[in-house]
Amino acid sequence: MATQGGIVFQEKVSRLLRGQNGKPVLKPNRALVLKDAVANRKPKKGEASCITEMSVLMACWKQNNFVDTLCSNEINSFYMCVEKARADAKNKAGQSNIQGGRLPPKQATALLKRYPNLCKEI
Repeated sequence: MATQGGIVFQEKVSRLLRGQNGKPVLKPNRALVLKDAVANRKPKKGEASCITEMSVLMACWKQNNFVDTLCSNEINSFYMCVEKARADAKNKAGQSNIQGGRLPPKQATALLKRYPNLCKEI
């Protein structure tokens, strides 16, 4: 299915390059091929965790003039949440190196260099 879509796209691009009445509709200034490398960008960080526990802890501190002994339950719940978030992050990192169905830039560049594009236009 994906290869059929790629063939249809290539036919459409070649039709636009040929144009009508010998006049091209699309005039590319570079070759219409992909590069053999990907920009090496760092993936975005995930959203912050334990925000609600932190806000409850800060509200408790404010009500009790920042005395830790009066807010021990909130402190414990915040630390438990932090430990759980760290364990989840470690498990997620250990499961796979693929982020959100995408390859990291280094792996994508390695694959593109292993299987380079043809250096001719469509």
